[in-house]
Amino acid sequence: MLSYQHGYHAGNFADVLKHSVSIQILNYLTQKSKPLFYLDTHAGCGAFRLTGPQAQKNKEYETGISRLWQGSAQEPTLISDYLHWIKTFNQTTTLTHYPGSPWLAQQILRPQDRLALYERHPREYQRLQQNMRNDARIKTYQTDGFQACLSQLPPREKRGYILMDPSYEVKQDYQTVVEVLKKAHRKFSQGTYALWYPVVDRFRINQLEKAFILSGIQNIQLYELGIKQDSAQGMTSSGMIVINPPWTLLKTMKTELPILSRRISDSDGFFRVEQLVAE
Repeated sequence: MLSYQHGYHAGNFADVLKHSVSIQILNYLTQKSKPLFYLDTHAGCGAFRLTGPQAQKNKEYETGISRLWQGSAQEPTLISDYLHWIKTFNQTTTLTHYPGSPWLAQQILRPQDRLALYERHPREYQRLQQNMRNDARIKTYQTDGFQACLSQLPPREKRGYILMDPSYEVKQDYQTVVEVLKKAHRKFSQGTYALWYPVVDRFRINQLEKAFILSGIQNIQLYELGIKQDSAQGMTSSGMIVINPPWTLLKTMKTELPILSRRISDSDGFFRVEQLVAE
C-alpha cells in the first residue's frame, strides 16, 4: 500500500498526458485574478532525476518526454506549453530531470493562490517537504489524500482544481475514486476535478466510465492516450477524466491530442476524446 514510488515511471507517456492536461487547466483557471485553491491527493515527491537508479531501471521516460524533448518550431499549444515547463525545470539542453505535478502547479499558480499537497509514503513525503520548502502558499500533509479531498472542501477561495492521481496498487481504488469524487462534487460542485487512470485491464476502465456516467455529475470529459493495443501486457494507455473542464479544453484536445499521439506512439498508438457526460 505504501510501496509505490513514481520515480520508476517519471516522464513516461502517462505523465505526458497527465501533465499536459493539468497545465491547460491551470493556465485557464489562472486567467481570472481571483484566488485559486489547488489540491493534489497523491502528490509524490514533486521532482525526479531521470539519470538516477529508479528512472534508469526501466527507462519509461523513453516512451514519453524523450520523444518530445527536441521539439519543433511550430508545436501545438498542448505540447508547447508542456515542453516550456519541462525545459524550465531542466535549465539545460540535456534532459536529466522531470517535474512532478506539485512543481508544475507551484510554478503556474500566483501569489494569491493556495496549494495543499498530500503524500502518504514516508520517504516520498520527506522529499516533497524538501522540494516545496520556503513557499508560504503550500502546505504538505502525510495522510490519506482521499479523505483530504473531502476535508478541505469547499475551499474558502470558492475556486479550485483538485488532481487525483492514485497508484491503483489497491484495486479498490477504482471504486474509491468514484465515491470520493461524488462526495467532493456534492460539497464543491463548481470545482474542476481531474482523475488520472491507467489502462492495464480494460474491463476495470469500462466499469469506471459507467460509474461516472451513472454518478449524477454533469459535464465530464475523458481523454486517453495509448501506445499499445489493450491486448498487450502492462499499462497500454492512460487517461484523464475531467469534471467541469475549461470550456476550451475539449476543442484543444480534439485538435491536438491526435498530434501528440503521433509524436508519442508507434503504429499501435491511439487516442480518445469524449464528452462522457453532457453539461
